[in-house]
Amino acid sequence: MNSTQRPLSPHLQVYKPQLTSVLSIFHRAAGVYLTLGIVALALWLISLASPKPCFGLMMAFYASPFGQLLFASWVIAFFYHFANGIRHLVWDAGCGYSLEAVYRSGWAVLIVTAVASAFVLCSLF
Repeated sequence: MNSTQRPLSPHLQVYKPQLTSVLSIFHRAAGVYLTLGIVALALWLISLASPKPCFGLMMAFYASPFGQLLFASWVIAFFYHFANGIRHLVWDAGCGYSLEAVYRSGWAVLIVTAVASAFVLCSLF
């Protein structure tokens, strides 16, 4: 039996990050982060039905720089998750499996995310 200390299977430190793997990881993370955004939206809606001081406190939080940063990050996560979801729907239809098409659609997702997020955030702030 060989006594060298080698891993039994490849681990993350062996792989070089690729566009496809990074986009996959961020797609999952964006989905989880958007779930937190839904909770924040629900809290805001609950504060609408609450007494006036509760609503004022929520509005003060969302108007703060941290609240605006959260909102901006949720907008970016939404457009990224949406664009990447459309990419996955195209794959489900059986199109775009070549390596060139996968990278082209990956870059398209990033460009659409940047343009759509910039458009929405510039119109709001």
